[in-house]
Amino acid sequence: MVNRALVTLAFLAVPMMAQAEKIAVVDMGEVFEQLPQREQISQSLKTEFGDRVAEVQKMQDEMRSLVEKQQRDGALMSETQKTDMVRKMESLKAEFQLKGKALDEDMRRRQGEEQNKLLVQVQKIINDIAAKEKYDIVLQRGAVIFVKPEADISGKVVEALSKIK
Repeated sequence: MVNRALVTLAFLAVPMMAQAEKIAVVDMGEVFEQLPQREQISQSLKTEFGDRVAEVQKMQDEMRSLVEKQQRDGALMSETQKTDMVRKMESLKAEFQLKGKALDEDMRRRQGEEQNKLLVQVQKIINDIAAKEKYDIVLQRGAVIFVKPEADISGKVVEALSKIK
């Protein structure tokens, strides 16, 4: 019974292997790690969000300063001054959390948009290389256990992408 199943599997695998003559792999993690466009995107996002990041950092510094002042001068303050400081700290903390969360969400969204643009370029380059070099199948490197180094086209993809400005 088991032998018949193995024979059947062997017969099914032969046509599949005959059809998939030329296979390549791409390590997408390596490709994205080496992309020269990453630095451009990083700089662009820093420029785009720089003012907001500075504002949130300023609020964080102000909160730290208030905490230090409370610890340093707390014993000398009147109850009214202590209450006012606590209210100011709570208000600043709430504003900081709100602005920080919005900034984080906006930065993640924009980073995702930029990564999607890069992914489209990467996919186009992979398709071009596969067509030019007549690959039947291109797999993600993580999907295979072993591959000969010459079948890994990650370097070719990075090289082609580095020519795009």
